[in-house]
Amino acid sequence: MSVNLSIKNAPDDLVVLLKARAERNHRSMQGELLAIIEAAVRAPQRMTPMELLAEVRKLDLKMPSEAAEIVRKMRDERYGR
Repeated sequence: MSVNLSIKNAPDDLVVLLKARAERNHRSMQGELLAIIEAAVRAPQRMTPMELLAEVRKLDLKMPSEAAEIVRKMRDERYGR
């Protein structure tokens, strides 16, 4: 059974950002909201060790310093540095 949800008094700036995100993903705003909610509430899929190894190999790292640089960049992006 599906249920209708409603978001009231959404700030204009968030609506603009949501609309842009929906367009980038070729979705309606409703479809984008549903995708966001689904991603937020579903349990994260855990990788098996072999899947993790395959993902690491895709990065094609040559030296440990490359991995450290990638981790630093991701951390800085996450925390706005």
